Amino acid sequence: MLAVVAVEWQSMDMLTSVTPPGISFIRRIGSKGSSNNQYLTTAFKRSQEWKQEDSSLAKPLVSDQLKEVENGVSEEQPARQQSSVFQHSKFSLDDLPPPQHQCSFAQSVINGTNILCGIGLLTIPYAIKEGGWLSLTILILFSIICCYTGILLKRCLESNPGLKTYPDIGQAAFGVVGRLGIAIFLYMELYAAAVEFITLMSDNLSSLFPNVHIKVGGIDLETHVFFAITAALMVLPTVWLRNLSLLSYISAGGIFATIMVTLCLFWVGLVDHVGLKPGRKLLDLENISVSVGLYGFGFAGHAVFPNVYSSMQDPSRFPSVLYLSFAFCLFMYMSVGAVGYLTFGESVESQFTLNMPKELYASKIATWTTVITPLAKYALTILPIALSIEELIPNNKLRCHATAIAIRTFLVISSLVVALSVPYFGQYYLHATIFSFLS
Repeated sequence: MLAVVAVEWQSMDMLTSVTPPGISFIRRIGSKGSSNNQYLTTAFKRSQEWKQEDSSLAKPLVSDQLKEVENGVSEEQPARQQSSVFQHSKFSLDDLPPPQHQCSFAQSVINGTNILCGIGLLTIPYAIKEGGWLSLTILILFSIICCYTGILLKRCLESNPGLKTYPDIGQAAFGVVGRLGIAIFLYMELYAAAVEFITLMSDNLSSLFPNVHIKVGGIDLETHVFFAITAALMVLPTVWLRNLSLLSYISAGGIFATIMVTLCLFWVGLVDHVGLKPGRKLLDLENISVSVGLYGFGFAGHAVFPNVYSSMQDPSRFPSVLYLSFAFCLFMYMSVGAVGYLTFGESVESQFTLNMPKELYASKIATWTTVITPLAKYALTILPIALSIEELIPNNKLRCHATAIAIRTFLVISSLVVALSVPYFGQYYLHATIFSFLS
C-alpha cells in the first residue's frame, strides 16, 4: 500500500513540475538500477509478489496512475477489499444479501389480491340474504378496518429488523406466551382454510363428473374421495414453490378465474335472464352473525401479509399494495353480492354457482373456475405454516430444499386426511364460525 502511495505521489509530482518522460527513458533508468527505482521495485515485489524486478516499469506509468487518480479507486482495490472483508469478518445469515427474484410492485398486488379475493366471493350473495341489504355496510367497514390494520402491521414490521412474522410480533409484545398463542390461532386459521380448499375442489369436481368410480387395489373410491385425492395432487406442485415472485403467476391465474366467475354470473342474470327474483330484505338481525362471519372470511388475508411484505423489492410501497388489493376486492364483493341476490333472491345457495342452471355454458365455465380459484390460493395459504415449521429445525444442514418439499408434502397430505375425515367441514356455517372466531 505504501508503494502505491509513493508511486502516485511521484507521478503527480512529475506531472506538476516537468514534462513526463517517455517509455524508453523510463526503461533506460530502470536498467541502470537507480536507488529510488530499486526501492519501489522491491516494495512492489513484496506487496504484489511480482517475479520480475522491472515488471512495474514495463507498463505506462503516467496513463495508469492518472486513471487511478481520476477514478479514485484502482481496478484491483475492490478485489483486495472484498477479500479482506471475508478474512476479517464473521459469516452469518444476517449478513447475507436479500433473496433474489423478489416481487415487483405489480407481483405484490397480484399476490395480495389473490389471497383476499377468491372463495369468499361465492358466498357474498348468501351473506346478503342472511343479513339483508344493510349488512353491506359491515362489508365496507370490514374492508376499511382490515386495510388499516394491514398498514399497522407494516409499521410493526418496520419497527425492528428482527420482526418477520406474526409470532415475532407476539413475542415482542407479550413474550413467549404471546408468540405461542398467536402462532396457534394463526396457523389453525390457515390450516382450516387449506382443508376448505381441498373440500371445495372435490365438491366442484364431483358436480362436474358425478358418476366417477375408481377401484385401486380392491378399494372402491367414491366420487368425492377420488376427487379429493385428485385435488391434493393438483395443489402439490404449487406448494413446492418457495418464491413468491413465481407464485404471483399462479395468483394471476386465480384472479383471472375470479373475474371469469363474476362475468358468468352477470351473463346468467342479465343475458340469459335466469332467476330475476330480487331479494327485498333490508336487515335480519337474527341471522346477521352468519353474514359477519362470511364477510370476515372474505378479508381474511392478514396471515400472509408479512410474507408479501418481506418479498417486495420496495417494502415502502406496501400500503399502496393494500389500497389496490382491498379496493379491487371490495368492488368485486359488492357487485357480485348485489347481482347474485337480485338474480336469485331468497333462494340463493351458499355458493351462487349452485343456483346456476347446469345446462348453460356459463354455468359450466363458472364451475371450472371455482376449481381453479382454490388451486391458486392453496400455496400462499400454506406458506406461513411451512416456513414456521422449517424454522423449528435445529440443524442448519437439514434446512435444505428437500426438507422444505417434505414438509409441504406432509401438510398437503394431512389436509387431505382432515378433509375426508371431518364430516361437513365444507359447510359454510362451520367455516364462517371458524374464520370469524380465529380472524
